[in-house]
Amino acid sequence: MEKIQLEILGLSSSQSQTGSFALVLGEKEGNRRLPIIIGMFEAQSIAIQIEKINPNRPLTHDLFKTFAEQMDVTITEILISDLKEGVFYSKIMCTDGTKEFELDSRPSDAIAIGLRFGVPIYTVESVLSEAGIILSDLEEDEDENDEMTVKSTASSTSSSSSSKEPLNQTSVDELNKLLNEALEKEDYERAAKIRDELNKRN
Repeated sequence: MEKIQLEILGLSSSQSQTGSFALVLGEKEGNRRLPIIIGMFEAQSIAIQIEKINPNRPLTHDLFKTFAEQMDVTITEILISDLKEGVFYSKIMCTDGTKEFELDSRPSDAIAIGLRFGVPIYTVESVLSEAGIILSDLEEDEDENDEMTVKSTASSTSSSSSSKEPLNQTSVDELNKLLNEALEKEDYERAAKIRDELNKRN
């Protein structure tokens, strides 16, 4: 079974299902895209990990990683293995150092966990052939311009605690305070914006 490596290209609000998100994966050595509809919580968890935001309390996928490490289990790769009646199936490939085993999982959970272990994401040709979208050069350019970045999806569920003063006019000390407040409230979308502004100052 030949595996095809994928990379995360972005997250955007799903046009077809309210409250869901489209996770767009791209063929690393090709021009096919694999969109997968995922839930709000999983989208938030994936976005937080990509954006390197450290929540004050561990999310479920963080807990899984901690538990696995305590049991001396390592994740080696994520495999989106099948597509049946429009539903994607995936496997989390694991090892305890002596034996290898796999866990069945939803792709959204598998990818959120895989990101925390820094492992590659794969699929197989049958899945890409059935559900993949081939983009022309023109469409790729439009996609890059229009695609919502992951950071803006860090938490659509959070109510933004907007500051009266624009971030670019706020002092570094105040930005750090706002960042801590956002993390305490688990407003990760706000935290991502503040972190980006702090990075610009460095």
